[in-house]
Amino acid sequence: MSFLKSTGLAFRSITNPGEFGRVAVLYGGASAERAVSLRSGTAVLDALVARGVDAHGIDPAEVEIGELARAGFDRVFIVLHGPGGEDGAMQGALEWLGLPYTGSGVMGSAIGMDKLRTKQLATAVGVGTPKWLPVVAGTDPEAVVAALGLPLIIKPATQGSSVGMSKVIEAGQMAPAIAAALEHDPVAIAESWITGREYTVPVLQGEVLPSIRIETPRGFYDYEAKYHSNDTQYHCPSGLDAAAEAQLRNLALRAFTAVGCAGWGRVDFMVGADGVPLMLEVNTVPGMTAKSLVPMAARTAGIDFEELCWRVLETSFSRERAIASVEA
Repeated sequence: MSFLKSTGLAFRSITNPGEFGRVAVLYGGASAERAVSLRSGTAVLDALVARGVDAHGIDPAEVEIGELARAGFDRVFIVLHGPGGEDGAMQGALEWLGLPYTGSGVMGSAIGMDKLRTKQLATAVGVGTPKWLPVVAGTDPEAVVAALGLPLIIKPATQGSSVGMSKVIEAGQMAPAIAAALEHDPVAIAESWITGREYTVPVLQGEVLPSIRIETPRGFYDYEAKYHSNDTQYHCPSGLDAAAEAQLRNLALRAFTAVGCAGWGRVDFMVGADGVPLMLEVNTVPGMTAKSLVPMAARTAGIDFEELCWRVLETSFSRERAIASVEA
C-alpha cells in the first residue's frame, strides 16, 4: 500500500543527473538557525553528489549571491533555514538572477515564515489553530494571560526551530518570555498551550507523506529536543487510524495550499484531548539533518534520503517555468 496521497499536481521527473546542470546548494547563512542549516546542507550536498549531480555547497554568509550567476550555476537547492533564506528574500533574489530554485516561491515562503499570516489563512480555509494573540513591545502581559489563560507559549512570529520560544506556566514568566521572543522579531505570538499529541505532516511534490508523532520528555519540542536530545521519540507511521490519518493529511494539504507553498514542506499540528487537530505552523524549508522529520516520513513511504534530495531538486523545474513566463 502506498503512503502517498496525491494531489494531482504534475512535477517533472528527471532520470539523468546531467539534466540538473550545475547546482548550488545554499546552506549556512546568517540566521539563528545557521548551525542547523549547515548540517542540513552538508547532508543534501553529499546525497546529490552521490547520485552524480554536479552540486556545490555555497554559504551566502561568505559568498555574494550574484556569484551564483557569474559562476555558471543552472539551479539552486535552498537549504537555508530562518530569515534570509526561508522568508522569500533569497527566493526573490534568485528570481532576479533568473535562477530556478527548490520549493516555494516568494509569496509562499514569505507567508509561511510569518506565523500570524499563516494562522489567518489557515483559519480562512477551515484549518483550526490554537487561540492566539499578537505580542509586541508594550503589550500588557496580564491582558494576554486574561485572554488566553495559562499555560501558554510565546514565540517569535518569523523564526523556526523553536528559536526564542518559551512555555509560560505562571504569570511571572510572561515578561521574560516576551522579551526573549522579541529579541528575534519585533512581533511575537502568544498561543494557548495544547496538552496532547504533536504530529507533523510532510508534503513532497504535491503528495502527502505519512504523519509522524513526536514525543519528548521536555516541556515541549524545543531546539534541544529537536537537535540534541536522545530522549525524543518519533513514531512513523504515527499510530493514527485510517480516518484520523486521512483527516490530518487533508488539513495539512489545505493549509499548505492556502499559504501558497509549493514543491515540498511540512505542516505541524497538536491534537488535544478532544481529538481535534490544531495547526501550529507551516515550514517551507524543513530540516534535512540525521534527526529531521521529512527524511523520516519519506523512508516510511519507501523513499531513501538520496532519492528524497533528488525529488526536492526536481521541484526547481517548476520555478524554472515560472521564471520563464515572467521573462516572456
